[in-house]
Amino acid sequence: MELAWVGAAYGLGLLASRFGLPPLVGYLGAGFALWGFGYQDSRLLGEIADVGVLLLLFTVGLKLRFASLVRREVLGVGGIHLVLFALLLGLITLLLGMSTDAALFVGVGLAFSSTVLAVKLLDDRRELSTFHGRVAVGILVLQDLVAVGLLAYAGVKNPTPWALLLLALPLLRPVVGWILEKSGHDELLLLYGLGLSLGGASLAQSLGVSPELGALLMGAVLAGHPQTSELSRTLWGLKEAFLVAFFLDIGLMGLPSASALPLALGFILLIPLKAVLFFALFIAFGLRARTAFVTSVSLASYSEFALITSVAAVEGGLLPESWGQLVGLVVAVSLALAAPLNRSVHSLFQRYEHFLLRFERKVQHADDEPTSLGGAEWLVVGMGRTGGAAYKMLASHGYRVLGLDADEGKLDFHRAKMRQVRYGDAEDPELWERLDLTGLRGVLLTLPDLEAKLRAARGLKQRGFSGIIAATGYHREEDPILLEAGVTLISHPFAEAGERLAERAMGLNIIPESDDPKLADTRTA
Repeated sequence: MELAWVGAAYGLGLLASRFGLPPLVGYLGAGFALWGFGYQDSRLLGEIADVGVLLLLFTVGLKLRFASLVRREVLGVGGIHLVLFALLLGLITLLLGMSTDAALFVGVGLAFSSTVLAVKLLDDRRELSTFHGRVAVGILVLQDLVAVGLLAYAGVKNPTPWALLLLALPLLRPVVGWILEKSGHDELLLLYGLGLSLGGASLAQSLGVSPELGALLMGAVLAGHPQTSELSRTLWGLKEAFLVAFFLDIGLMGLPSASALPLALGFILLIPLKAVLFFALFIAFGLRARTAFVTSVSLASYSEFALITSVAAVEGGLLPESWGQLVGLVVAVSLALAAPLNRSVHSLFQRYEHFLLRFERKVQHADDEPTSLGGAEWLVVGMGRTGGAAYKMLASHGYRVLGLDADEGKLDFHRAKMRQVRYGDAEDPELWERLDLTGLRGVLLTLPDLEAKLRAARGLKQRGFSGIIAATGYHREEDPILLEAGVTLISHPFAEAGERLAERAMGLNIIPESDDPKLADTRTA
């Protein structure tokens, strides 16, 4: 049985990637294929899937900032969209002859967006810490809180009065952080992260609250700790492997009867409306067209919570038993459609940029990017560990330097050290179209994400920039692609680490290492 799961997931995941699709599309297909061959869902697969989701939400919590949850665009857009879309789907359910309670579960359940898909794809693109990534995660957390209330109403989760103790979890930060520092860098760190995520989930479940929410809150306890980046990287492989079971699990729910397929198709056709409504609300709340578009695509799917709420409604006699499979198919198709769209979301915006910009309000936007370099001679795009070191080297030689980054945490870190840094997203073509490059000698692209570096280099070349465009390269096969995009100098940090060490040993390099050795490079600026 286990060999069949792994073999089917690998085979169809590999096939999907060969067609330019994310492997998770193949995992979903593998689940349906296994169901077609008579395989049944099992308790083991379900438990593995649950652990994968818990690890995912725990790592989200590690990057969570409370300020991002109380933003007006999160509470406003997330709340209004949830109400409007739930009313629409609830009305459709009522017209089908279902009860009011059934309409509530279907409407609200399908109004949620997939936390697993959105967070996984944002994480793959290293965009969790960007402005649009934080807005998307904030709305997803808001939806998860509503889902907990809905499940409590169904009697699936009945929070006890002691559930309020979860709000006291931040008080554990000194102890939890101290143990994290003592856990080393190998398997003990992995076990500690796994234990925290499972412990937070178990605590929440014992208090009648969603275990997923407990894992997220436990991760949030450590948010901002210097070692969270390392912990997140350590858990990455385990999380990715276990999440495969989650997507297999959806497919193994099976297909609904032929008579239910037209209704399933109808729900699937409403997905574009879901995205359009998000886009309109983001624009109304004063976000730029690009941020509104990218965030809307991230949220344009149906949620795994719809499966949970529909099962709860079936068990409570509010929905026919066939609705469990119907909702499972709708969720699976929405994930399969959303995955490739998210992978090419920046290209899609660039293609339709002129049309989408027509809807942008002429106001000051919360995500505005700079148009002036303030007299800087060098621009460092990506203020992580490598970018920070490059900034200091240039500044120590008397050059005027400006750093760009899309991660507010990194911006706050460097501003505290009185460095000139501003918000900017390298994948935003509008940044390079509007930025005044007068007097600029060169640009350093210290981003780990290849696509971000390529977009930045192409944007600079389209502007006719003739200065130096230097970029970090982590794989030799990327060099020709970077050179073709306009990069004039490529540095290989890993390959040059020995040279750097030798320079310091000979006393040739007097510039100290990064102030914060735990400040890892992420997809920035």
